[in-house]
Amino acid sequence: MRAVIQRVSKASVNIAGEPVGAIGQGLMVLLGVAQGDTAKDAFYLADKTAGLRIFEDDDGKMNRSVEDIDGGILVVSQFTLLGDCRKGRRPGFTDAAPPELADTLYEEYVDALRNQGITVATGVFRANMQVALINDGPVTIMLDSRKQF
Repeated sequence: MRAVIQRVSKASVNIAGEPVGAIGQGLMVLLGVAQGDTAKDAFYLADKTAGLRIFEDDDGKMNRSVEDIDGGILVVSQFTLLGDCRKGRRPGFTDAAPPELADTLYEEYVDALRNQGITVATGVFRANMQVALINDGPVTIMLDSRKQF
């Protein structure tokens, strides 16, 4: 499971011009589910996401988590994070999990964040979405559940 996490001052997602999810200060998470991922991957990434200390403390050091600042998280499913571009110019997506598994693990990730008391907004799985954000910093972190050790 892969996540691209951006520290934002605000983020939103629309479908056909209609808002479906938005947050103020917090994290924008693009989440890709890979073949072979399990609930363990979802829980690991959710815990890691919630605890990332990438918000500034009173001394200007990145020392606070989204929990510490009472921020929100906007999670958008993005299978293209599993795109393989090593051959040719058109990405292959054979490493991406099938939609049924991906949707289940996406929801497990979101639920694990909510169970930690974090306000979570989402996009709509498999929908064509327009995502807007203001990246604060910019700060962008990539996490991969297969690179835990």
